[in-house]
Amino acid sequence: GVRLVESGGGSVQAGGSLRLACVASGYTLNYAYACMGWFRQEPGKEREGVVTIGRDGNTRHADSVKGRFTISRDIAKNTLWLQMNSLKPEDTAMYYCAARTGCSNGFLPPLQSWSFGYWGQGTQVTVSS
Repeated sequence: GVRLVESGGGSVQAGGSLRLACVASGYTLNYAYACMGWFRQEPGKEREGVVTIGRDGNTRHADSVKGRFTISRDIAKNTLWLQMNSLKPEDTAMYYCAARTGCSNGFLPPLQSWSFGYWGQGTQVTVSS
């Protein structure tokens, strides 16, 4: 089956940076209909979309992270990345990697968790002021 494993979380001060990684197995990033994304969730709150990437590399960012977070992928390593710069205390959350199929050219997944069928276990990011 599909397995997604996140890493790279940790504790940083406001203004710092972190780079999250998501290694996929049983799921090929360059599969014709593959799309992925990063989501985050605070305790007691709904999971929210951070950024998604479509089959052709187009991206959709949440307004709160535009200009600070960048999604990228290394197909050879079957790895999805999330570069997070200028971190703020409000970025503190558990970050999840997500994947789905059924993505045709030009389709960009919405920042909605229901749009994704595969999830990792998450990695904690804590930003202190």
